Amino acid sequence: MNKIGFQLKKINTHQFAFIDDAYDDENEEFNLETNISFGIDPSNSAIKSSVKIQFEQNDKAFLIIEVSCEFNIDPKIWKDFTNEKTVKIPKRFMAHLAVITVGTTRGVLHSKTENTRYNEFILPTLNVADMVQEDVEFKK
Repeated sequence: MNKIGFQLKKINTHQFAFIDDAYDDENEEFNLETNISFGIDPSNSAIKSSVKIQFEQNDKAFLIIEVSCEFNIDPKIWKDFTNEKTVKIPKRFMAHLAVITVGTTRGVLHSKTENTRYNEFILPTLNVADMVQEDVEFKK
């Protein structure tokens, strides 16, 4: 399955917050907490890819962003993913959707932090292939 027809349908910003009390601008060290998740809408042949990022200092989040992208999948291909009990989607394709979502999150982060002291925090490149290690399976 080398070619999967899909279309980016919608971008959602679910969370965005600065927590000024948790940020110490004298401390240059910070951690990045990353979470990628997926969901499906079988009735519309659609996949949702979500990314939540937290920038943290001293185990406290000071910048939080969560973005999702909704993708329509070619209904003919969707049938190839499904059987009576499950929807199973190849890991390489899911990783590709996650890469698009991470890139979108990076753009939203830049836009939301523009002209603030938090604009220096750029979402680094992430090896999404390491995060999506197996085909993603959903029960119907």
